[in-house]
Amino acid sequence: MKRRIENCRVLVTGGAGFIGSNLVEALLAARNEVVVLDNFMTGRRENLAPFAGNPAFTLLEGDIRDMAMCRKAAAGADYVLHQAALGSVPRSIKDPMTTTEVNISGFVNMLFAAQEAKVKRFVYAASSSTYGDSTALPKVEERIGKPLSPYAITKYVDELFAENFSGIYGVETVGLRYFNVFGRRQDPDGAYAAVIPRFVRSLLRHESPVINGDGSYSRDFTYIDNVVDANLLAMAAVEPEAVNTVYNVAFGERTTLNELFLYLRENLAKFDPAVAGIEPQYGPVRAGDIPHSLADIGKARRLLGYEPEIGVKQGLELAAEWYFNHPAW
Repeated sequence: MKRRIENCRVLVTGGAGFIGSNLVEALLAARNEVVVLDNFMTGRRENLAPFAGNPAFTLLEGDIRDMAMCRKAAAGADYVLHQAALGSVPRSIKDPMTTTEVNISGFVNMLFAAQEAKVKRFVYAASSSTYGDSTALPKVEERIGKPLSPYAITKYVDELFAENFSGIYGVETVGLRYFNVFGRRQDPDGAYAAVIPRFVRSLLRHESPVINGDGSYSRDFTYIDNVVDANLLAMAAVEPEAVNTVYNVAFGERTTLNELFLYLRENLAKFDPAVAGIEPQYGPVRAGDIPHSLADIGKARRLLGYEPEIGVKQGLELAAEWYFNHPAW
């Protein structure tokens, strides 16, 4: 049986976001007290609405760039799940300053606040973008290339700070390099929406989604439940070699953008037959995008007991049903 954290106080930064809110839900279900710190720059209040009446849930509206707020949020916490960040490669290319302020300065603020509060462990969202221009497949944690965007640089720098804090201050850290996470509550709005909710929104509006490039680029798409499980396992790991390191969090399977479109169209057509006749448009490749991504998840299997249970096809089926049943999203 997998070891789980129960009856603890857990701080989730960025808890109003897609991944963060799913972590909040799982932690509350395990009888933990949960504090969320979010400035709602990208998070949604709707994501936290189901927990508002729960006495074990506390919301602090604030920014991780504010050290005083970080200290307030970390006070009394047993664990920190740090999800707060400004995602998106294109956003970071357009505005590298804000991405750097949030993703690096904010990260260090939270690390230091966690150290002062003597938290047991600091688990943070790292990124597969750290692999940069490395063409080796599958991606193995110890072999990375040069980052291809300001966003990727910030996420790599976070790993360096986490390692540094572990050595200097004795803070236990675990970094989880997420690979193209998708699922319920992922926001389809905005210029920097991820590809799956963006495709879904277009199809449900009977519009042709735009595929960047010729559709041959591939990604290791990872359903949200697998990512939640990885976070919970990272919190609960007891072996010394399992902490103060980074892990790939993925399913371990490649899907091209063309295949992704066909899977989504097939699943959404079950609810709306008009979707079946929609064809995609093709546009230019985005700056900073890598052609292919595939994770080696052997390290997470070995040291965390991570076994992703929901594959891409099943995850896309679940996601399509969720979005169809939540049209206001």
